[in-house]
Amino acid sequence: MGIKVGIIGCGSITKARHAPEYKANPYVDEIVFYDRNPERAEALAVMFGGKVAKTVDELYEDPEIQAISDCSSNEHHHLFSSQALLSGKHVLCEKPIALTVEHAREIIEAQKKSGKKLMVDHNQRFTRAHQKAREILQSGELGKVLTFQTTFGHSGPEDWGFNKTNSTWFFKKERSGHGVAGDLGVHKVDLLHYLLDDEIEQVSAFQGALDKVDENGKPIEVCDNIVCSLKTKKGRLGTGSFSWTYYGEEDNSTVIYCQKGILKIYHDDKYQIEVLTKTGEKVHYELEAIQTNDNQTPSGVIDAFVDAVRLDETPIVTGEDALASLKVILGIIEAADTNRVVTIEEESLQTL
Repeated sequence: MGIKVGIIGCGSITKARHAPEYKANPYVDEIVFYDRNPERAEALAVMFGGKVAKTVDELYEDPEIQAISDCSSNEHHHLFSSQALLSGKHVLCEKPIALTVEHAREIIEAQKKSGKKLMVDHNQRFTRAHQKAREILQSGELGKVLTFQTTFGHSGPEDWGFNKTNSTWFFKKERSGHGVAGDLGVHKVDLLHYLLDDEIEQVSAFQGALDKVDENGKPIEVCDNIVCSLKTKKGRLGTGSFSWTYYGEEDNSTVIYCQKGILKIYHDDKYQIEVLTKTGEKVHYELEAIQTNDNQTPSGVIDAFVDAVRLDETPIVTGEDALASLKVILGIIEAADTNRVVTIEEESLQTL
């Protein structure tokens, strides 16, 4: 008997990632879609051979549904994910886990109370290149990590979103919360934590709404670019650039500078990883093409979530992992707002 899953929210992320990957998973029998706009849910149910729930409570109350993907907009995650967990469902929540630390803690609290699985869709951990890069760094062959730089940019959510208009919720402060920092930056913060086996502890930053305008032609309420300096607990130093204005080509690259050489990830069109050693050696790895907005390849996230549920394993990205990344993003925005260096507060065990 396979797993029956529910999906809350039928926007682009559901259409491009969650629904097709659940449909392709051999352990998933049925998908039930819910969206406050019933036509959207109907359209995806037809496209992927699923069913429609008229209310979100139908998902929570269906005893056959074991797992739920929360693909609602950012400001609703703490409501839907918490309620789903407390209804006895395993939850895969889209990133960022929430807009505030308090709301993220609510979800983690619900997970602890329910005993169900909570995974957050920080999908950069799942690419073969990033997993291989972590392996190389952990092997010690390049020595200690000293510095790093990472970037994530594309032409903006209005090109990728469901409606493809400047009225996208990503541009609204009360809904997206943190602009490009919460959309793209949070992915790379989580990736740095994963690759370096370390956590970012201090940040400074500059931000701006440099080019994007809303449906009325006015500058958007959130940043479309943010550039930051980062220091980790282990003393590594680095930079992050996150942008919705990379017109012409996406950039999702990371470079790690170590004692014995350099590790470049997604820097070259052909080779996903390049290692350049201090002695002049070059090693290339051709693993797989990264997902882009135009090239939707299976992310591996859904399969990993289904396996965690099916095999009773700890998810690869936990609520605590996601909270750690959210706190860094909030710190980066605070640093940009106040023109000062911000120290990220440690999460005490009592608060979780």
